[in-house]
Amino acid sequence: MIEIRNVSKSYGPLTVLHDVSLTIPEGEIMAIVGPSGAGKTTLLQIAGTLDRPDSGTVLCDGTDLFRLKDKKLSSFRNLNIGFVFQFHQLLPEFSALENVAMPALIAGRKRKEAFAEAGQLLSDLGLADRLTHKPAQMSGGEKQRAAIARALINHPRVVFADEPTGSLDSRNREEIQNIISRLREEKGQTFVIVTHDRDMTAIADRTVEMADGKIVTSLDI
Repeated sequence: MIEIRNVSKSYGPLTVLHDVSLTIPEGEIMAIVGPSGAGKTTLLQIAGTLDRPDSGTVLCDGTDLFRLKDKKLSSFRNLNIGFVFQFHQLLPEFSALENVAMPALIAGRKRKEAFAEAGQLLSDLGLADRLTHKPAQMSGGEKQRAAIARALINHPRVVFADEPTGSLDSRNREEIQNIISRLREEKGQTFVIVTHDRDMTAIADRTVEMADGKIVTSLDI
């Protein structure tokens, strides 16, 4: 589905990625592990088109994504890619329902339809009684479940998750792991997860280990 070919990235004199190639198949959970500074998050951001490589290509179904004009690339990202971050990145002034519906509204879907699906997603993730709550009124686990619902609202081809359990306690970490596993089993959802949480790798189909800006191992589970 997504193919990363010979991608390199530097920030000033620091080279973060060295000629990295990786294929992301549809319907898999892929875990990317490695020490801090290995290049995991940079690779995730480039694969998700949030950052551009200095060299190399990122292809989706054969389309070179970084050859798209900015408007088309933004539209592609909105419709095909979901993101979950360590600290959820929910907008504090909006309710859970509004946060989840926002990507659908940006995509041009009707307000009634967007809010109905957002409510259903939140309910499916155990947040039916939190629809009108703002992030400050929610627990860490609840906020991360809302972030997952937001990532799913436009039916993305792939969800990129950067340390999705990194700020959670053990109970909530297990809950998020179970949700991700269930979404892959029930919906065939593709996930690429950067993680230091070794328990997260237990639900992955493939674990990719990085060090010093390179992929050192790629193992099927």
